[in-house]
Amino acid sequence: MVKFVECTNCHTTLQLPNGAQSIRCAVCSAVMTDTTGPRRRTQLSSYMNNYFLMSGHGRPAAEQRIQPPPAFGRKRALIIGITYKKTKYELKGCINDAKCMKYLLVNRFKFPQESVIMLTEEERDSHRIPTIQNIRQAIYWLMQGVQAGDSLVFHFSGHGLQKRSYTSDEIDGYDETLCPLDYETKGMIVDDELNATLVRPLPRGAKLHAIIDACHSGTMLDLPFFCRMDRTGRYVWEDHRPRSGVWKGTSGGEAISFSGCDDHQKSADTNSLSKVMSTGAMTFSFIQAIERGQGTTYGSILNAIRSSIRSSDSDLGSNITSSLLTMLITGGSSGFGMRQEPQLTANEPFDVYTRKFSL
Repeated sequence: MVKFVECTNCHTTLQLPNGAQSIRCAVCSAVMTDTTGPRRRTQLSSYMNNYFLMSGHGRPAAEQRIQPPPAFGRKRALIIGITYKKTKYELKGCINDAKCMKYLLVNRFKFPQESVIMLTEEERDSHRIPTIQNIRQAIYWLMQGVQAGDSLVFHFSGHGLQKRSYTSDEIDGYDETLCPLDYETKGMIVDDELNATLVRPLPRGAKLHAIIDACHSGTMLDLPFFCRMDRTGRYVWEDHRPRSGVWKGTSGGEAISFSGCDDHQKSADTNSLSKVMSTGAMTFSFIQAIERGQGTTYGSILNAIRSSIRSSDSDLGSNITSSLLTMLITGGSSGFGMRQEPQLTANEPFDVYTRKFSL
């Protein structure tokens, strides 16, 4: 049974699943410890409302809110592709990634067209430009009313960075971040927020798949378990649950993320894989694995993605702009020429070679 506690600092309602001794508020970072006594029960919509209201992120206004999809199918997806046009950090293939991912979801996995929201710089609707506020509104749409039986997809292709973490949640001492179109003026979306808004609200029977094609994306959703796989395909699940006991899992649902690289690596934006247009190496290889019938299990997908990227590794240029950004923001250094290794994380460990992949 899911328990609910109220943050004593900012009064946000937090979900504390059985087994968790404490939870860190994603809004104000205060740590709540489980105590005995009645818990106030709230609906998921209240949880999400509180997150946006109390965090100051701004809950979507009624006239701006993206309307929820129809009930049939119970599949919906949020696809974000950002090229940062006319900036010194411009990428080439991210909008191509978004278009290809939508085609895959609609035609291969039968997602209804109206249940797939695209945020790119090419959109004519001002609310579908991938600014930080629009991304937050779209995440609110994606998670609104989620229930058992729902299948959700979150895809992001763009810049990813790291910044120093001043909590005990990160093994390497850095938070991973996504860069909206306006990140230089409005800021970035930190992994703690993604976990609080995409992962923790998932109820039993619902599932979320995230495909994150960005630098430093290995643990972008802060999921508790990391699949450490070597080049022979052997793997072990690493326990990445924070030592503080802060809960980073779901509320009974399933959350699985494929990412472009490990946290300390960079992801390539290249035309060496498709030969005809620029794409993210990870997104292209993920779609290729599905289309070639290599996507029967999570393990087969991960191996196929890695094999595809390794085979073209000599042609994949480092994402130099991301390295410069990382050095600028974190004050750290990042070696050039580092090869990317796509990663798999999940809310619970499982056998990657027997678990069937499905959306």
